Amino acid sequence: MLQAGIVGLPNVGKSTLFNAVTRSRKAEAANYPFCTIDPNKGIVTVPDPRLAECSKISGSQKLIPTAIEFVDIAGLVKGASEGAGLGNKFLATIREVDAVLQVVRCFENDDIIHEMGSVDPIRDIEIINSELILADIAALDKRLQSRAKKAKGGDKEAAKEVALMEKLLPHLNEGNPAITLEISDDEKDVLNEFQLLSAKPTIYACNVYEDELAAAINDPDSNALVAAVRKYAAESHQANAIVISARIEEEMTELEDADVKEYLEALGVEDSGVSSLIRGVYSLLGLRTYITTGEKETRAWTIPAGAKAPQAAGVIHTDFERGFIRAEIVSYDNLIEYGSLAKAREAGKLRSEGKEYEVKDGDVVEFLFNV
Repeated sequence: MLQAGIVGLPNVGKSTLFNAVTRSRKAEAANYPFCTIDPNKGIVTVPDPRLAECSKISGSQKLIPTAIEFVDIAGLVKGASEGAGLGNKFLATIREVDAVLQVVRCFENDDIIHEMGSVDPIRDIEIINSELILADIAALDKRLQSRAKKAKGGDKEAAKEVALMEKLLPHLNEGNPAITLEISDDEKDVLNEFQLLSAKPTIYACNVYEDELAAAINDPDSNALVAAVRKYAAESHQANAIVISARIEEEMTELEDADVKEYLEALGVEDSGVSSLIRGVYSLLGLRTYITTGEKETRAWTIPAGAKAPQAAGVIHTDFERGFIRAEIVSYDNLIEYGSLAKAREAGKLRSEGKEYEVKDGDVVEFLFNV
C-alpha cells in the first residue's frame, strides 16, 4: 500500500492532523517539540460519495472504499540534514514514503510554542525544503564519485546516471527541489533509482485556527498566510495547498457520522478539509479509482493512472488479468444520468473495451474473463 508521510516543523499540528485523518489517538499531540519520535502509521479510507450513489442503483448490501496509508513523521528542525534534532530519523523515514504532506502553521496563538519563535509559513516551508535538498545534494555527491568511475570504464547505465546527476546538482544547488527539474521519461526512470527526498510529490496543508476555517476555505486569499502558502507552493514546488483546521478535524472524530454534517454547516463549510486533503493525497500518489457494483457490494478499486483494462482487472484477482476477454464499462456520470446499467446500455453508454483501453477514474466496470 502506498504511503504519504506527514511532515513539518515541531508543533505545527502534524500529530493532531494524523489523529484526525486516521480517526485515532495513536499520535501524541503535545505543546512541546519532538512529542512524536517513532513514526505512527494508520490506514485511511478515501472519501468517495460516488460509492453511495452507485449503491442506491444496485441495492448493494455494503460499501467498500479504497484506502491509503499515512505516516506521522518526527518534527524537523533546521540542520536536520546534518543530524540536528531528530534529523537522521526524519530523513530515513521520509525516504520510505511515496508522497509528502507538509503541514504548515497558518495561525497565531501565543499559547502554542513555535520552534522558530514566530509564525511565518514561507520560512517554515523553506526550512523543510532546504533540509531535503541539502540531504539530496550530499547523497548525489557521494553517488557521483562511484558512478563516474564506472562511466569512464564504459558502463552505459552509470553514464546515464552521471549525465542526470550533472543536471540535478546545479538545479539543487540553486535551492530548487528535484521534482521541478524538467527531464525526459527515460531520465525519470533513472531519477526514481536515486530515491531523492525533494523528488517526492508534495501537497501542503495550511493549518488555520478554528474560527478562521470557514473564511479560509470559502476564500483562501482572504487569509494572508494561506494565500502566501498557495502562491509559494504553486510557483516554487508545482504543488497544491489545502486549508484545514487540524483541531476541528480532531474534534469531529468524537462525533457520530450523522452529526458531522450538522457540525460542518454550523461552521459555515460544506465539506471537511481532511476529506479534501485525503482525496488530494490520493491523486498526488498517481492513483485512480474504478468502481464495481452489484447487489452484494459496491467497491472502489485502486489503480495507477494510465492502467490498461487487464492491469485494472488484475487488482481484483490475477485470474481476471490472465484470462481477460473484455471490460463492460459505463462512466459514473452516465450511470447516474440514466439510473441503471440497463438504461445506460439502451442509450448506448455501456461500452465493451479491450486490452488497450485505459481505465478512467470513475469508470463503473464489469470484467469478462476466461481461465
